[in-house]
Amino acid sequence: MSSTLFRRRTALLTAGFAAAASLALTACGTGEDTGAQHTPSTAAGTRAAASGTDSVVTVAKSNRSTTTSKTATASKGTKGTKASSAAVTCTGANTKVTAQTVTRPLNHMLLTVKNTGSKTCYLYGYPALRFQDAQAVPPVVEDSQPQAVTTLSPGQSGYAGVNLSSADGSGTGGYTAKTLSVIFQNRDLDFIGSGVKVPLPGKGTYIDSSLRTTYWLSDPQDAISW
Repeated sequence: MSSTLFRRRTALLTAGFAAAASLALTACGTGEDTGAQHTPSTAAGTRAAASGTDSVVTVAKSNRSTTTSKTATASKGTKGTKASSAAVTCTGANTKVTAQTVTRPLNHMLLTVKNTGSKTCYLYGYPALRFQDAQAVPPVVEDSQPQAVTTLSPGQSGYAGVNLSSADGSGTGGYTAKTLSVIFQNRDLDFIGSGVKVPLPGKGTYIDSSLRTTYWLSDPQDAISW
């Protein structure tokens, strides 16, 4: 009886060990399979996400580059437009100056300045007149000063009236001048250049101490009304 009982207990213990070992092996195999199934999937997802991020960054950089290029081009175009349309000072280089006597008022002459350039120009201040043998530049009629600088678009003209001599003979030191040069002013109202030679009508122009000039004006009738 003892021998038989011992064999039965031994068999039961052996079976129990075998079952425990089998369960342990099964559990280990399940853990390895689970890791093998999920790890590659997770890595692939991470790589896909990273790849998607790179694509977005690349597109964003491309868009910024395109935008910057267009902005730079527009900026250059704007600067070019401003540069080509900027107004300049009227000088002898971009104008033509002529002189003509008028019948009324008496002893007056009209100076005409035509913009012959391709840009708008400003007729600053008044003309400095250098008649032959004149001792000084004649003064300006202060009341003739316009409210704004006379501006000439290409092809337009500006005017200045010149009171050559007194109508009642009260002027002194009168003589006939054969030549005339007109000097322009700049924005600072400084006279610039050596002057533009302007042909005088007839055989010359009689002037005396009453000699005066107006500011540059946009209307010829206003110019000779002083």
